[in-house]
Amino acid sequence: MYLEYYGLREAPFSITPDPRYVFLSERHRDALAHLLYGVGKGGSGGFVQLTGEVGTGKTTLSRLLLEQLPENTQVALLLNPRLSPVEMIETVCEELKLDISGKQGSLKGLTDALNAYLLDAYAQGLRVVLIVDEAQNLSLDALEQIRLLTNLETPTQKLLQIILLGQPELRDMLNRPELRQLAQRITARYHLTPLDAGEAEAYVKHRMAIAGSQRIPFSRLGLRALFQRSGGIPRLINVIADRALMAGYAREQTSIGERLVDRSADETLPGHARYWVRRYARWVLAALVVIAIGTTVVLNQSRRAAPPATPAVQASVAPAAQVAGVKQLEARIAEAPETELYALTQLMSRWQVGSAEASVRAATRCPLSIAAGLYCLRGRASLEQVLRFDRPLILSLGKPDQPVHALLQGAGRRNVRIDVAGTSIELPREELAPFWSGDFIAIWRVPATIAGSLRRGDAGPAVAWVKQSLSRLDHGADGESGPAYFDTDLEERVRKLQLAYGIQADGIIGPETLFALSALDQTGPHLTRNIE
Repeated sequence: MYLEYYGLREAPFSITPDPRYVFLSERHRDALAHLLYGVGKGGSGGFVQLTGEVGTGKTTLSRLLLEQLPENTQVALLLNPRLSPVEMIETVCEELKLDISGKQGSLKGLTDALNAYLLDAYAQGLRVVLIVDEAQNLSLDALEQIRLLTNLETPTQKLLQIILLGQPELRDMLNRPELRQLAQRITARYHLTPLDAGEAEAYVKHRMAIAGSQRIPFSRLGLRALFQRSGGIPRLINVIADRALMAGYAREQTSIGERLVDRSADETLPGHARYWVRRYARWVLAALVVIAIGTTVVLNQSRRAAPPATPAVQASVAPAAQVAGVKQLEARIAEAPETELYALTQLMSRWQVGSAEASVRAATRCPLSIAAGLYCLRGRASLEQVLRFDRPLILSLGKPDQPVHALLQGAGRRNVRIDVAGTSIELPREELAPFWSGDFIAIWRVPATIAGSLRRGDAGPAVAWVKQSLSRLDHGADGESGPAYFDTDLEERVRKLQLAYGIQADGIIGPETLFALSALDQTGPHLTRNIE
């Protein structure tokens, strides 16, 4: 219902796990590293334990783990642990696709079949991993049976690696004296805690950006309320944020503040104190009366108003709107909001960079190569030079010691459109100059074969890509064929490209020239041009 109103392609806060929306905080990355370490130790390791409060992302991490396991790994995933020991072993065998005909119901028969499979897998160089989700629901008998599975071993190696995922109650269970043998075999433990305030804000902005949002409808107070009412638990953030967006749409509010978030939390979190209603009930009633009266007056006036402007008139930006854009920008710079992480999250989402590929925090350092085929550049240029690249990038506005980062979204003949911490601002090109000294941050993709600069004498696939890219500009005969060699002719073509983009024409393909070559590609994000 609210997608079109907030400029979204899809619902950003679904509670169904979607790999595209994965946001890995520092805690999540550490937890994933513990899981991978535990599996990497192979049969020499014991149990791996991951605990965390409901909704903190344990299941999401298990799915990421499955995607990153080596190809020689066989996995049995136990999602329903409320089983008897016999049923549990039978489920494990079924997950591993073993033929257990005639062995159902026999603990010895099932265990013998599993042991034979594990020995055969070991002989083939395969690794077998059992992942038990919601492990706090295992009975004591089932936990003891799981411990006994680790007795399946060769003289030098365990044959089965076991990962236990569960709520905090799992830790309490494993502290019982009767389970001390199992607890002693746990070689890696990690407790996943909720997001902190900064991570919760980045989480919301990340999901909105992936869903196609050009601006974040939640105000700073709204984001703070989301964190406070959810306790930093991602699933609760999703539930509250989704209801808040729906409520904002119903009330035609483009900005969602703390009151609307609090009301949404009261409606969606059963058992939570409705402190907001009790504390502000009188003010809410008064505000609703005022809004109702104001809405009635506005509607009556609008009915008597002149007919709406034609689309052509609406599309243009009036001088008053241009002045408003400048004032908006002045106000945002004066507030000096923390914008770098948000701007980088937006820019990386435009390039479809997932959390598994590269982290936003790694991008803040802007190394030349963030990941394989993903480059970053801090540079300085004029607005005309930047616009030639026709790529969204980040402008550093305001004071050098306290910059405000804006995402350059689009440009027209007269105006530019930028996004500052969720606020979309359109203003004349010349009005941007007093706020921007020319510093920018760019992120772009190139083939993974590119590694560092290229110059005359180089050869290989990277040079072949350069030739193919240049053919889009100068239609060179060797654009798609010919030897992949950086000769004097190619050097001259590179100089022409550099001159066209206002880069030092030295014939060497460095970071800025790589960015220019990327700009020749029609794939990837480009600047919006439906601006005056």
